[in-house]
Amino acid sequence: MKLKRTIVISTLLTFILTLSVWAQDISLTLGEALSIGLRDNHDILLKQDDVKKAKAKIKEAESGLLPTLTFSAGVNKSRGYLTKDLTQTTTQTTLKQYLYKGGKTINTIKKNEYDMEVSEAILDETKLDVISGIEKAFYTLLLAKEYSQLNKGIVENIQEHLDSLKERYRDGLVSGSDILNIESSLENAKEAYENSLNQLEASRALLNNLLYLDNDTKISANAEFAYDTNDIAYEESLLEAIKNRPEIKQYEAQIKSDKKNVEITKADNRPSIYASWDYYSRSHAVTGTNRNWNDYNIIGLTLSWPVFDGWLTKAKVEQAIIDLKETQIMKEKTVKDIALELKNAYLSLKDAIAKIKSSDSDIKVYDDNLSTVSEKYKSGLSSFIDVDDASLKYDVAMFNKKQAIYDHIIAKIDFEKATGGLR
Repeated sequence: MKLKRTIVISTLLTFILTLSVWAQDISLTLGEALSIGLRDNHDILLKQDDVKKAKAKIKEAESGLLPTLTFSAGVNKSRGYLTKDLTQTTTQTTLKQYLYKGGKTINTIKKNEYDMEVSEAILDETKLDVISGIEKAFYTLLLAKEYSQLNKGIVENIQEHLDSLKERYRDGLVSGSDILNIESSLENAKEAYENSLNQLEASRALLNNLLYLDNDTKISANAEFAYDTNDIAYEESLLEAIKNRPEIKQYEAQIKSDKKNVEITKADNRPSIYASWDYYSRSHAVTGTNRNWNDYNIIGLTLSWPVFDGWLTKAKVEQAIIDLKETQIMKEKTVKDIALELKNAYLSLKDAIAKIKSSDSDIKVYDDNLSTVSEKYKSGLSSFIDVDDASLKYDVAMFNKKQAIYDHIIAKIDFEKATGGLR
């Protein structure tokens, strides 16, 4: 099942990338945008490499549990010292195994395991940032498109009013001041429309940058403004945030790593014991004579104890303890910051829901007004411009609702990020 899903995703991404090469315009759903962004994001790739290096550090520390084998050889030739030249060949093979290093090896392994957890938590935090950034940029692009269309409608509506006033002006029914006023309004509306188009391009450029696509690629967001009205339990979400936030996991792992670092530092003032086996081979040959070999081996057990190091280890231990205390303080601060972040997102959600309900009321009013004007137009009691005015007011009310839903979506993204949730 996993293999089949991987093939489907790979095929989808290949299709999307092909579109980005051969076409100027591509339409992406939020899921497709997230797939591309998470796959190509450089920050995520760098953090994944950090995790790989952390795993390699564990292997490096585990090597301290295994014996070492060293082989060395040399050839020396003496001339002019004896009556005949003398050539000596020596070899040494050493097998060494530490039996005790003051707990340094075991604690180093555990420390590196905790450091890997820190790297994994930082990777998860980076993914959270990337996901929330892409989601916000995606819906910002969607809203910018709606905003530009609304401004285009406003320009067209004012232009219709201007054309109508000019006809009435020719009949002497309105003054030139009325024409000048509406022409000024039209210029302001055109400026607002131009600004909305610039905002649309800026939003598209931001999403392109987050997805690492070419600047010439024109992305359109394939989605609708939708929201859920499910109640959110703040207290339960706070507990979930404390449990799932990568920053909390990072500091919890860092605290464990710092504790092991204290023990590693203390090991510098503890005894170490190792067993060794050395095999020596020596030969010498005098020019014109046979070579003689002398072989022997030594088995030993060595105890080393640094009795006094000028308080060097004591100073290092004090520094390691300070690092541990600083990490504990940072964890406490992070918990408070997360609680505040979650509270602000929760309040923003409530505000957005209130705006949505208010916009629903406005939509009902303008929808009823549009229906009434349309009926009058059919009966010849109102003009086409009256219908267009009512339709524009309804469009404005609909856009206000979409903007309220956009605020709700952004607040929901912040809330999900604050709880540590990943898609």
